[in-house]
Amino acid sequence: MQFIDTHVHLNFKTFQGELNDLSQRWREAGVTRLVHSCVEPGEFPEMQAIADRFPEISLAVGLHPLDAGKWTERTADRIVTSAKSDGRVVAIGETGLDFYKADDRAWQEQVFLAQLKIAQQLDKPVIIHCRDAAGRMQQLLQQFWSDEGKVKGVMHCWSGTPEETQWFLDLGFHISFSGIITFKNAKAVHESARMVPSDRLLIETDCPFLAPVPFRGKRNEPAYVATIAQHLAQLRNVSLERIAARTTENANQLFELSPVPCRQS
Repeated sequence: MQFIDTHVHLNFKTFQGELNDLSQRWREAGVTRLVHSCVEPGEFPEMQAIADRFPEISLAVGLHPLDAGKWTERTADRIVTSAKSDGRVVAIGETGLDFYKADDRAWQEQVFLAQLKIAQQLDKPVIIHCRDAAGRMQQLLQQFWSDEGKVKGVMHCWSGTPEETQWFLDLGFHISFSGIITFKNAKAVHESARMVPSDRLLIETDCPFLAPVPFRGKRNEPAYVATIAQHLAQLRNVSLERIAARTTENANQLFELSPVPCRQS
């Protein structure tokens, strides 16, 4: 079986000096592709260096909503230039809204809309972070669809209710589930995971965060995406093989992933 981890942050310091061991474990677990998301454009060179070492890694570039204060007149140009300069860039993000304890909601919205325009301009999917902001996110996307046109993408590390999930399915988005679906009390997420059409499902670790049960409380890593897939299969009452095949196909289609170059020994 093969899995694609559609959201990782391997450049974080917690992984420093351990990437070779991590890659051995993710390969042993059947992880054949990874999409490395971006918190802010300044880390993009670090991400490129990691992708140089591990050809199964594709890249995204964008600005996280919790870093919206870093947005300047040059940020959009930097994102566009980075995306155009490296063929491994398959998405814009992560971007979105995070209203948990936020006091800059209006500015987050402006920064998010600017990145939606970049994704549309470059014809790339957008990786959306949405925390405590589903209602406003739906409004902004509907307005953007009306004014500017549609953008494809994924609601990453999804933790919304079934009603909220349907909002974003209706807008054409994929839904990506993380280790949260393994948490016993995440009942709404469990229901959302059961209702998403099979052609919109994705899986991710969002490592180093949100390690799945039985690793909860420890540092997360890409190999654990297989555990997430197993829980998703159980929730949907289908085989692990079916979840692996379908989520891999969906990720390949959404991100237009090219075949992985042969690894050099």
